[in-house]
Amino acid sequence: MKSKKKAGKPQVKPSGPAQSLLHQLAKRPETLFSGSFRQQTAALCFRYKRENAEIEVLIVTSRGSRNWIIPKGWPVKKKTLAESAAIEAFEEAGVRGKVLERAIGRYTYLKELDSGEVVPCIVDVFQIEAEILHDRFKELGQRVIAWVSPVEAARRVREIELKSLLIDFKPRVVA
Repeated sequence: MKSKKKAGKPQVKPSGPAQSLLHQLAKRPETLFSGSFRQQTAALCFRYKRENAEIEVLIVTSRGSRNWIIPKGWPVKKKTLAESAAIEAFEEAGVRGKVLERAIGRYTYLKELDSGEVVPCIVDVFQIEAEILHDRFKELGQRVIAWVSPVEAARRVREIELKSLLIDFKPRVVA
């Protein structure tokens, strides 16, 4: 007599980049605990809605996976992390504005490099109040840009720690 499988939720196996990341980590799990986190910087850009004091935050799609993220990248030589975040905001979304010089938080994630290597990254996040939205910028056409509520932004991004930053975000006064 053949045994019957229990009916339940089908097992979903990761595919694409997620499978590649998991596959690499399974081969070298020590990379997560080696203390060799790479530093990145990010911009949490916001603007006030015209009709009231509510805010919208900027999210963009990544160029590779097309997942929703906030503008981020590697620190720029001879620039502070805050200045590097401002550069990312402009290059990825055409945003210029008032930058808070102190990080408002940080999150971690796994980045797949062009070489295929997976590295853990720690990302310092800097608040930028959008003042100018340029219609021409370096990565125009390479990303989708959206201004949404912090709750909607948190719903769309994948990184748990970034979700928390977005949900809890309250603009701070820039001196």
